[in-house]
Amino acid sequence: MTDSSTSKSPTAPARWARWRTPLGYALGALVLFGLAPLVLSDFRLGQLARYLCVAIVAVGISLAWGRGGMLVLGQGLFFGLGGYAMAMHMKLADAGAGQLPDFMLLYGSTDELPWWWQPFSSPVVALAAVLVLPMGLAALIGWSVFRRRVRGAYFAILSQALAAAFAILLIGQQATTGGTNGLTNFQGFFGFSLHDPVNRRTVYFLIAATLLLLMLATRQLFHSRYGELLVAVRDSEERVRFLGYDPALVKLVAYVLSAGMAGVAGALFVPAVGIISPALIGIVPSIQFVIGAAIGGRASVAGAALGAVAVAWAQTTLSEEFPSAWTYFQGGLFVVVVAFLPGGLASLWHLAAARRRQRTEVVTAA
Repeated sequence: MTDSSTSKSPTAPARWARWRTPLGYALGALVLFGLAPLVLSDFRLGQLARYLCVAIVAVGISLAWGRGGMLVLGQGLFFGLGGYAMAMHMKLADAGAGQLPDFMLLYGSTDELPWWWQPFSSPVVALAAVLVLPMGLAALIGWSVFRRRVRGAYFAILSQALAAAFAILLIGQQATTGGTNGLTNFQGFFGFSLHDPVNRRTVYFLIAATLLLLMLATRQLFHSRYGELLVAVRDSEERVRFLGYDPALVKLVAYVLSAGMAGVAGALFVPAVGIISPALIGIVPSIQFVIGAAIGGRASVAGAALGAVAVAWAQTTLSEEFPSAWTYFQGGLFVVVVAFLPGGLASLWHLAAARRRQRTEVVTAA
């Protein structure tokens, strides 16, 4: 028989660590699906839907930057591709078969629908484009860049320049993209009126469910064999190459998945907020996506998502009272976190746990 005093059983901290993640996601689901719709007005719930879209982008950043070491400063490009793909379909659906969107009639510069608008009249094509356009472009960019071993600041600047170029391109095509005004004044979303509060709440629930599912999938990817390989590439790319793996391909997968998440976020942002414009996809929004993930903790899926929501909420509330100071406060907070807390606010838990273990070891040794 085995002595009960010598039998191995999980300690209390080990049992808590095992259930911490499921309980955390269950609590998040309870807040998003139960508490928030109960206590928030329709206006505030719409704002929360916008913050959750930003959180979806941050989840992708946590994969590419936090796990893969790729500082992606151009996620606005992929966010915009997904957003405009969805917006184009919604404008065509509102106009009706064979009709031009309202902004084209207003500008009066064309009598027929441009050829590259026509496929988006199909909901299937639009939904496919939300993923195919961002991920396809990311695959093309990533393959060209990673094969040439471009990384670090050069990759960050390149990705930022692409986002800026896309915003400038949209501004210059006012007759077909709405220019600086973008696309707005949407009436329906796949046959459901967006003026109905019930439908708008349904859009919120769709966004919340998408965020939680992507967080779970990304966390699973973090702890998979691929996730470990991605960390190895981040820490020592040459060693991984000597082991027979292709670091370019490993990084490409993370970059493409991150772009796909940004595209999904952009597509959901359009019915939730009711607008997509170059101002929402350029350099400044791309940097704000990264700031939220960094402050929350880029190496943590939940930390990046919560950080993005917190920064987006602070931008909405504080910029109303301090419009000229918010940008400086946001930049200063980013510098402080990167300099003194590289792991973001999510690392505070691990630092506290490490100190508790140190105190326990000291007491035990004494």
